[in-house]
Amino acid sequence: MEELIKGDKVVRVLQIYSKLADGYIVNKAEEAKIYGVNARSIQRDIDDIRSFLGNDAETTGVVNNMVYDRAQKGYRLETLYKIRLTNSEVLALCKILLDSRIFTKKRSEMLDKLITYCVPEKNQKMVKKLIRNEEFHYIEPRHKTEFILREASYS
Repeated sequence: MEELIKGDKVVRVLQIYSKLADGYIVNKAEEAKIYGVNARSIQRDIDDIRSFLGNDAETTGVVNNMVYDRAQKGYRLETLYKIRLTNSEVLALCKILLDSRIFTKKRSEMLDKLITYCVPEKNQKMVKKLIRNEEFHYIEPRHKTEFILREASYS
């Protein structure tokens, strides 16, 4: 195992990322000693992980940032915020919108947009299926007046 650790950059980067994800502090000098490389190599690994985290935020909706903790003299992972809503949160919002009865039946496109932009793609089909039952039983207001205008024209 010792030889694998020293020679394989991919394993090293993944193990460093795993430590960060588990809440550990990563010290460059200590990691360099463990993996038999210099501190610059560990810094490049940290930069690679930072780059991955930046790209990963777009697909997962979770923004993770690697920060240097001066008090502990090492790097740690910090979750800043979640961009996407959970399936339950989207379902609750859709239910609230439907229960408010302020939209005509044809306004369900707003629910589709909410699902498309707030739910991860792999869960969208399931969430849409759950909402369809609510939409089917939706009773629009008797006045049939649009609450939201399609587009506002500004002069």
